[in-house]
Amino acid sequence: MSVSGQPVRPKPRDGVMNIPLYVPGKSKSYSTGPVYKLSSNETPLGASSKAIDAYRQVAGQLELYPDGGCSELREAIGEVHGIHPERILCGAGSDEVLSLLAYTFLEKGDEAIYCEHGFLVYPIAIQAAGATPVVVKEQNCVADVDAILAAVTDKTKMVFLANPNNPTGTYLPFSEIRRLHAGLPGDVVLVLDAAYAEYVSKNDYESGIELAGSSENVVMSRTFSKIYGLASLRLGWCFAPEAIINAMHRIRGPFNVSGAAQSAGISAIRDQDFVRRAVAHNDEWLPKLTKGLESLGLEVTPSVGNFVLMHFPDVPGKGAVEADAYLLKHGCVLRLVGNYGFPNGLRMTVGSADACEAVLTHLEDFLKGA
Repeated sequence: MSVSGQPVRPKPRDGVMNIPLYVPGKSKSYSTGPVYKLSSNETPLGASSKAIDAYRQVAGQLELYPDGGCSELREAIGEVHGIHPERILCGAGSDEVLSLLAYTFLEKGDEAIYCEHGFLVYPIAIQAAGATPVVVKEQNCVADVDAILAAVTDKTKMVFLANPNNPTGTYLPFSEIRRLHAGLPGDVVLVLDAAYAEYVSKNDYESGIELAGSSENVVMSRTFSKIYGLASLRLGWCFAPEAIINAMHRIRGPFNVSGAAQSAGISAIRDQDFVRRAVAHNDEWLPKLTKGLESLGLEVTPSVGNFVLMHFPDVPGKGAVEADAYLLKHGCVLRLVGNYGFPNGLRMTVGSADACEAVLTHLEDFLKGA
């Protein structure tokens, strides 16, 4: 006990308690009917049957440590993407990969840049490493290369850019990514978060593999949580120059990726027929959903991902919060995005046909005052 009578407790280091908690999308509805979870950009197709079989086969080996270097998984990733396995690092979700990058290259006194509607894990990782996050404004929900470059100072050590971005679904063409990279000092790490890359069919898009393969300061991160349907297993990876990978390995946990995740990931990434089916479903329903929402009078930010961001009018009783409550009551679980700078926005995953149709029906009823 202290002199004041209060218990003496361990004190977190400076800045830790200033880090905002990450709040994930809701998972439940109180509806007695069907419930459609559309709050976390999960695939409606589930996981590949081959990945599920591989996962089950590991059940008899739970007493064994996994391969600490994820050798077979890196080989499979390299085989599918045409990149060298030695330049791949795997993590427990791309979240861990992003945090490892921050812990490897950032410290107190450094700055790292991210965009105003960027993934909220970026400022968490930056602050957890002791550095200062610098937020840069976007133009019409699209990252602004000139604004990013204007924010660079001699303290800047890293730039985080989601391409496509979540929750907006917008993207930068490869020509703009090249321009951004060309304008950055060579000692600044450019992190291209391509979590939704598999869904993008634009001719001017490139996930970042080319730049990461030809530069000394570019990292591309990817995830198995979205199109591969392995979100529960927590599996991600990055492709980067050898010097960056070598440095990250020195602080990576020795067995940071479970054996189950590795086994399922190997089978998942090699099942590209499954990926093509997922892309086909998204290609069908993304434009249908966008058109349907717009026909209800809602503004929709053009998206190339597996989700849409809809904006509600500033009308009492008809805003995003009220719409979210109404949808929840009817079994449709979406994501409020006020913490991303959209106080009147809702983000919706492209779900199954039934899920998409249910949301459109219930939104129509809500907006009509039913």
